[in-house]
Amino acid sequence: MAKKIIIVDNQDITHAGLLHYIMTAYATTQVSEADSKKALTEQLLVSDDAVVVLDYTNTGFNSTDELINLSCKFERTHWILFSNELSEPLVKKMSFYDSFSMVLKDSTSNEILDALRYALNNERYLCHHIANLLIASTHKEEAVQSLTQTELDILKQIALGKTVKEIAQMRNSSYHTIVAHKKNIFRKLEVNTIYEATKYALKAGLMEMVEYYI
Repeated sequence: MAKKIIIVDNQDITHAGLLHYIMTAYATTQVSEADSKKALTEQLLVSDDAVVVLDYTNTGFNSTDELINLSCKFERTHWILFSNELSEPLVKKMSFYDSFSMVLKDSTSNEILDALRYALNNERYLCHHIANLLIASTHKEEAVQSLTQTELDILKQIALGKTVKEIAQMRNSSYHTIVAHKKNIFRKLEVNTIYEATKYALKAGLMEMVEYYI
């Protein structure tokens, strides 16, 4: 197992925990540390046959695009995103790149060890939480795509707090027509409340968070 492991995380407790896992399971594997993007790049320039375990949010990366560009530069490197929380947009974006595994810091020890084992063999690993998030996200996208343009417009108005009566007036439609649309929307999205429908609208990008709070 020739790959080395580079830990890129500024949290001391994370360093200690990862070192314990690595030294217990892979005692002969070379391990080094980097405290910034610059330090990591310098190490990879020497040898990019590595597994990088990092929380990019606290190590100098300004965006995921910056991280993706770095991964393209060092094609032999496998990356384990290891964070307290990975947002749904980030997870969906990084899921397109096979060189990125994703694990949360509160994942089980078995999941963390599995992520290391997979990465050392150039295979991607997703912890259960991340895998379930991707499955749920795909289901949401399919549900939203099943809505007609009229239903999408009405869903946005519902999410913005408009009543059925107000939406009917805005669209020059009857009250009963909007009620029928609302029922169809809830059925297709498999939701029962306006709150649940609003979450769909936000995650589907039908409205910005700032609109919701205005």
